[in-house]
Amino acid sequence: MFIFVLQTIWLYISELAGKDLDIWIVLKFLWFVSPRLIPLVLPLTILVTSLMVFGSFSEKYEFAAMKSTGISLQRAMRSLTFFILGLSFVAFLFANNVIPWSEYKWQNLRRNIAQLSPSMVISEGQFSQIGDDFNIKVEEKSGEREELLRDVIIHKKNPDKPGGNYTVIIAERGELASEEGSNTLSLILFDGNYYDEIQEKDPIKQKRMPFVKTAFEQYTINIDLTALNDTDIDADNNLSNHNMFNMSELFVEIDSLSKSYTKDIISFSDNTYYRTGISKFESDKIKAKPINDTIESFIELLPERRRPEIAKMAVSNVKSTIQSIDAKKNEFKVKTKRLNKFEMALHDKYVLAAACIILFFVGAPLGAIIRKGGMGLPMVVAILLFLTYHFIGIFAKNSAEDGTLHPFIATWLSTAIMLPLSIWLTYRATTDQGIFDMDAFFQRIARLFGKKATDAAIVDGDKAVLLTQQEKAMVLSRNEQQLIAIVNKTDGDTYSNEVIVAAKQELLKKGYDLNKL
Repeated sequence: MFIFVLQTIWLYISELAGKDLDIWIVLKFLWFVSPRLIPLVLPLTILVTSLMVFGSFSEKYEFAAMKSTGISLQRAMRSLTFFILGLSFVAFLFANNVIPWSEYKWQNLRRNIAQLSPSMVISEGQFSQIGDDFNIKVEEKSGEREELLRDVIIHKKNPDKPGGNYTVIIAERGELASEEGSNTLSLILFDGNYYDEIQEKDPIKQKRMPFVKTAFEQYTINIDLTALNDTDIDADNNLSNHNMFNMSELFVEIDSLSKSYTKDIISFSDNTYYRTGISKFESDKIKAKPINDTIESFIELLPERRRPEIAKMAVSNVKSTIQSIDAKKNEFKVKTKRLNKFEMALHDKYVLAAACIILFFVGAPLGAIIRKGGMGLPMVVAILLFLTYHFIGIFAKNSAEDGTLHPFIATWLSTAIMLPLSIWLTYRATTDQGIFDMDAFFQRIARLFGKKATDAAIVDGDKAVLLTQQEKAMVLSRNEQQLIAIVNKTDGDTYSNEVIVAAKQELLKKGYDLNKL
């Protein structure tokens, strides 16, 4: 948690630095941002700790001691399994209730902090609004308090000329200055021009686009900061974000967005159809002989003098429709992205709970297999697994935002990939097998190419009987009566044919006549 909080400080240091913020406001900022880190921190924590604990058990032969007293790995994991199930349920409730609330509070606090310092509100390379009347863009900020500006462009609103920004001020340099405790900010501009567009009542004169241009060496603009200086850091703003909703609210919001999106598409398609003018002829009962569906065949039906006019009109209509479609396509893309984000936010609440369970069943058996505890190898393995899990999720969600992947698939993909891995590792650990049995693999390769089997196989005449390391150890550790029970299938367990053949071979070595058994 400390690592992720530290990363958050570096990410948002520009919003906190240089504003004379009280330490409690900074701590409140970190307090509100912490819950949104839980979906990253909690699964990684479970993976790391399960690897470390079970790796330490195996490294110190505590599992061997448990098994010697009849305690299986499943029984050893039982109490922790119930704990993880309870933790995943708590994580689900946390994601559904606490994270949306903290996200809303955090975004509110960010907006209120941004209003505390006008110099911080002004961002480089983009227009930033100060007060109600000024939009300012600067190319570069410098100075101890970032009070020196370069390449300043200001759009100033005029209450006497509503409906647009008719005044533009451009300056090579600028400086922000104000006295301590004053509600007035002085913006001093150097070496620039003042452009004021004149609004004529006569439309013909207005077509000439008349304006007044004034050059200046120094020009001072006083901006009233009363509203900014009276900012309430705890004030609630009207904010809406897909991370600010709980499940019940998300269902309503998704349904509303989906219906609105569907209506927009139907409305646009209907408008496009009506603009073609075809609907005017739908009610007319026109009987005509079938013709080939080509442009030339339709043009031949028209009077020759009207053909150029009709062709121009058709081309104009097509161009207009294409422009309309392109504009709508971008609008629909934004709406699709927003809808997909809301759907992914809904599934994320379930994914957090599922990830806690699945990553536990990845980490615990993996720790038992690799037999290493502490902060060394388990930490490395856990971070590699989590980065794989995390990056698959990021790439899938990015693909889902533009509709390439379905939001459900994108949200569950990384968890679905980890599920078979957890099942496989749990099986390998409970059957005392390694992650990968190299001997058995090479034995099968040798058998495939007709080569001599390795020492992990027990030879039945000319036939190599392939056993896993666990099966071989089990056969070699049995006494004569236990081997006879395996051969006669009275042992109570089910064994493979290879194990039975291997048991027969061991009895032959001990001098038994198999025909008398």
